[in-house]
Amino acid sequence: MGVYPWVVGGVLAGAFAGVLVGLVVRVLPERRVEGASAEAAARVVVVGGGFGGVAVARRFERLVARGARVDVTLVSDSGFLLFTPMLAEVAGGALEAQHIGAPVRACAPHTRFRRGEVVRIDAGSKKVVLRTGGPRDDEIGYDHLVIATGVAPAFFGLPGVAERAFTLKTLADAARLRAHVLGLLDLAEQERDPRVRRRLLSFVVAGGGFAGAETVAELFDLVHGVLRYYPGITEDEPTFTLVHSGHRILPEMPESLGAYARARLEARGIVFRFGVRVAEVAESAVWLADRTSIPAHTLVWTAGNKPGPLLSGERLKTDAALRVTGAADVWAVGDCAQIPDPDGTPYPPTAQHAIRQGGKAADNIAAVLAGREPEPFVFRAIGVLCLLGHRTAAAEIRGVRLSGLAAWFLWRGIYLAKLPGAEKRVRVLSDWVLDLVFPRDLTAGRDA
Repeated sequence: MGVYPWVVGGVLAGAFAGVLVGLVVRVLPERRVEGASAEAAARVVVVGGGFGGVAVARRFERLVARGARVDVTLVSDSGFLLFTPMLAEVAGGALEAQHIGAPVRACAPHTRFRRGEVVRIDAGSKKVVLRTGGPRDDEIGYDHLVIATGVAPAFFGLPGVAERAFTLKTLADAARLRAHVLGLLDLAEQERDPRVRRRLLSFVVAGGGFAGAETVAELFDLVHGVLRYYPGITEDEPTFTLVHSGHRILPEMPESLGAYARARLEARGIVFRFGVRVAEVAESAVWLADRTSIPAHTLVWTAGNKPGPLLSGERLKTDAALRVTGAADVWAVGDCAQIPDPDGTPYPPTAQHAIRQGGKAADNIAAVLAGREPEPFVFRAIGVLCLLGHRTAAAEIRGVRLSGLAAWFLWRGIYLAKLPGAEKRVRVLSDWVLDLVFPRDLTAGRDA
């Protein structure tokens, strides 16, 4: 423990403010104003339980506490809000899966919650058709509808990708990937054929954005963090390759930070294939568009997203006030929406934007119900952060660029503060502290 106290102290300091905020929220719960007739209240249905949808519900709870006459129902096919920026760490074994999810009912306790899959929106009769697993579909009427369904992986019809690639969108995805990696290590240690061993110990990630860089870094840390338990595998046998169609990773960041990230990952042995796309995934190889192949049993796909079938795979275009084009009573926020900034450029699909869009959508609906004009959504991104594994990160906050250990402290402090609830913050903080002093756990996922 002697080499870790200053690191642990830094993490604790960076997280202290976030924990305090969570405690204050817990002891000062919001109240619903009594006397508002449910029959007279405007019916608002929010579809989607991610950052954007929960932000809409939470903002409406505050507005109702101030006297707004709104009856809000949130519909989601998942019962919890998933903190997706930490999924790579779950896959890598640094965090327990249940610690990065919070029940939607707890996040928005005064909002009516319905769990199910929205299969159709009937704009003519203003109803949402919901499949809950019962003998027949349910219908929920609305006066205003907010769509915040997020996105799903897009495979672009590439052969074998949908069937064989791993994705990282849900807790199940993270658990499945981790179980797969640990299972391959078991097989590789017993395998004597060098060609088969090479395929078993080759890990490929497609996509050079935040998700791709963080995933390949966490896979590297997971494998090298448990190799002590596999004496039959040498340190130089596992290989990690990131395939990216662009010419540098992290294009959302300043070029200097992207170059730093690449240099740090390359120094650890991660290989980059730039300017080429994945073309096909076979059982034992990843084929690239230049007709070269990478022998591997593992491809993690982070190279494309699109809205789900409810929106026919297309992002909803909105005006600056978040209202869907051509629909006065339908609004959209988050990754599923194409929302123009003051220059007409679509806002990027990030959590910080989705949360603020959700709050603005609630304000604008309340304004319309009160006979006022909705206001445009205007937001300047606070910054961007990318975790690079091995206690390093890259970050830009309001023009200030950080890298290395300082950025790592910042990443963890900021994301810890954003977790929903003090309990989750404490649990994640304890996972991080334990990860500093103990090797990655082999138990979870072995038989998943």
